Amino acid sequence: MNSKVIVSQLGARMHYAVPRILHAQGRLERLYTDICGSKGWPRMFGAIPPSIRPQALRRLVGRVPQGVPPERITTFPRFGIECAIRRASAKTLTERTAVEIWSGQVFSELVARSGFGGARAVFGYSGECLGLLKAARAAGLRTVVEQTNAPRGIVSEFFDQEQERFPDWENRVGVDDSIAEYNAMEAAEWNAADVVLCGSTFVRQSIARQGGPVDRCIVVPYGVGPRFNLAPKKRREGPLRVLTIGEVGLRKGSPYVMQAARLTKGIAEFRMVGLCSISPKIQAALSSVVDLRGAVPRSDILEHYQWADVFLLPSICEGSATVVYEALAASLPVITTPNTGTVVRHGVDGYVVPIRDADAIAQAIQVLARDEELRLSMAVNAASQARNYDLENYGRRLSDAFSFEASYAAV
Repeated sequence: MNSKVIVSQLGARMHYAVPRILHAQGRLERLYTDICGSKGWPRMFGAIPPSIRPQALRRLVGRVPQGVPPERITTFPRFGIECAIRRASAKTLTERTAVEIWSGQVFSELVARSGFGGARAVFGYSGECLGLLKAARAAGLRTVVEQTNAPRGIVSEFFDQEQERFPDWENRVGVDDSIAEYNAMEAAEWNAADVVLCGSTFVRQSIARQGGPVDRCIVVPYGVGPRFNLAPKKRREGPLRVLTIGEVGLRKGSPYVMQAARLTKGIAEFRMVGLCSISPKIQAALSSVVDLRGAVPRSDILEHYQWADVFLLPSICEGSATVVYEALAASLPVITTPNTGTVVRHGVDGYVVPIRDADAIAQAIQVLARDEELRLSMAVNAASQARNYDLENYGRRLSDAFSFEASYAAV
């Protein structure tokens, strides 16, 4: 089936993997997005020498859908700038949720008004495509929504539990009107979709907990491109190098990174790359045992994988964290949790530890620090597992899902 598909996405999700794959298959009608570095006035910033670009500008210039011709892309840069301003002003989960609701509604309407061309199907991401899905169904198109994380009700539940455990880390929120509104919007997206894609069984099970349409859920694990492929390497002298990439905060399990760093002091050194959403007091405490690098452009991520001996992501609630796929491709043993929606094989290419268990994390780190033969064997296995989750295999899984003939059972 080669019917054309419209892809609607805010930001550079998975480095534009879905539109790139669909274009390579000859199936991309159009990519709609907010801002990218290959379209409109943002292209001008590419002429600025990298050495003098501010970090925010480097991130913008790095938003390039490689392999997708500019004529297949429609952007809404003015809207994108307003989104960035509103996101920067949002300090709490409540405020961030309100911004997400606003941006999803506006973006969805912009895309729907732009038309469907010769498309037979539309693909959008949860929280940002309700109006588009409704308009597409009314026009007789097939509709697909990617549930990028567990439903917001589940995320909020986990977040509240973490705030009870660590009240000083982030501003307290609790359930409020904006989160309830987001829950309703997600449920409406599921109802408007012919297929709900889930990156992991964890997401599918979370949708079931929310009473969602499990019979229309297809589990499609992700894939990453070859830019992250690194050969397995022996570790350097000194402490084991442990890397975490992702927003520093409660949902990503950052308190357990700090606890594990304290438990393995002298054995391992820790680096965290990602935006910090925690209080200044906690940030100061965390930085005493962890090297906090802040948010970095996508173009700089590879050097951090090159630095590391082990990758750690003890998230409390995810969809299917793409950084884990990247770490496997970089031949890094991965320590993670079931709630990351992981493809890591426990004891083969890493360790899958229970959520909220710093002792289990520390124990895994100690084993890998002591046994270089085991760590190197896991690194080789990680690279092998990553080949099952490259873009080619992800493209096949997506193609099956877009055929609308795939089995709806979880894999």
